[in-house]
Parts: sequence; C-alpha cells; structure tokens
Amino acid sequence: MENKIIVESWKQLQDELFNNSWNKDIERYRSNYAFRGLSDKDYQLKTSLNRVCGDYERLEKNLLRNFKKYSRSAFDNTNDFWNYLSIAQHHGLPTRLLDWTYSPYVALHFATEDLKKYDKDAVIWCVDFIEAHKQLPVSLKELLEKASANSFTTEMLNEKINNFRELQTISEDDVLIFFEPPSIDDRIINQYAIFSVLSNPKIYLDKWLTKNKDLYKKIIIPSELKWEVRDKLDQANITERVLFPGLDGLCDWLSRHYTPR
Repeated sequence: MENKIIVESWKQLQDELFNNSWNKDIERYRSNYAFRGLSDKDYQLKTSLNRVCGDYERLEKNLLRNFKKYSRSAFDNTNDFWNYLSIAQHHGLPTRLLDWTYSPYVALHFATEDLKKYDKDAVIWCVDFIEAHKQLPVSLKELLEKASANSFTTEMLNEKINNFRELQTISEDDVLIFFEPPSIDDRIINQYAIFSVLSNPKIYLDKWLTKNKDLYKKIIIPSELKWEVRDKLDQANITERVLFPGLDGLCDWLSRHYTPR
C-alpha cells in the first residue's frame, strides 16, 4: 500500500479517511483504523515518556509506583495495572502510552488546533489495529476472540499482564496493543479515545511501523488546506468546547475561533 498520501482538497481528505471502511460481513461502514492527528507532519510518534524521561525504561516503573502511592485516595481501592496506567496518562504523567481515536474528525481537530503551526503540513496517522492484533501471542488473541472484540479493555489486559515486566515478555517479538481506557470522564468519552502501547519500551512506534508497512498510512494535509479543514470542523461542532468539556475547553475554543486569519 502507499504509506504517504498528500491530499489536495477537503473531498479527497474525506475519501482517504473513510477509505476501505466498508465491512461486507455486516454490511456496515466500520473502519479498522485508529487515527492520530499531529499539527506537523515531521513529528515522530513519541510517547510522553520518550520525550520527557531519558532513562525511561527504568523511570517508568518509579513514575507509576509513586503515582499509585500518592493518588490512591482518589480511586476506589483499585490496584489494576492498566487502569492506573490509563488514568496516569489521562492526567499528564509521562507513560509509554500513545493517544489515538476511533474518530477521524477528532484526529483532524488535533491536526489543526494549533494556529501557530499553520505554516506546517499536518498529518493523520492511520493504523489498522485489527491487523496489528493478528501479530499478538495466542493468549492475547484468545481474549479478543472470547469477547468478540477487536480492541482490548483494561479488564481484559489485566487478566494476562499485570506489570511492565510481563508486558515486555508477553512475546518474543515486539508487539503493538490497542486498548480502550476506562470512561472516567467526558473528555475520554467525547474524544472516542483508544490507547496504544508497545511491548518494547526502547523503540518508537515510527520504527515499529516501518517494519510493518501494510498496517498503516499517513495522510498529509498541506498547510494551505488547514484553514478550510479547521473551519469545516468548527461548523461540524468538532471543537475544544466538545472535546474538552468545561470552562477551559470553552475558553480555548473561543480564543481560537475568534483569532483573525
């Protein structure tokens, strides 16, 4: 497949975002892709742990241990590894998780929200998580089959993986897992969120994908198309006000919406 597609119009962008989404078995449009939008096409798929922490393989254990220790009063006596990791990511702790969405329009929002980047081409990464999961070890694929699911929940992953060591040794090969975070607030729900995690903390997802070229594509949005995309997303109510419910999101939306071109 062609991994990089440069679109030239809003119509072509829609066609590419929804390409191959027809599922003939159920006669419905159901895309296999998870989407991630970035305001600059040259940005790597780095996790917050990659960006912030140098010795991240060692430090991630300390980060999560201390998060659990100091935040315990905020939770209902849960000690589930994946719930804690998801909630920590959601609140800004550096983790090896990457944020994705099932919604191509939510991804478009994040690709076009930063007006300071309007001189840069944006990108939408699209990864076929269903095909990616076919590379998982049998024990994890059986969990999906048992639940008749395409992606994991935190409860499903907790059945097989309870710490970073077990994640790293779940397979002899480096594998990519997509799972849905717990619906702890409206932000996660409205953003139609899904997380990815690599079993190997030492590699970036970009590198993993270059070895699995059939699993992804990159849709490049030229800088000159960004204003049209942004204005049409606003008209469709894909805005900070919806994706970040509350006064902060409202103010971010109003500030951007009334900024002159």
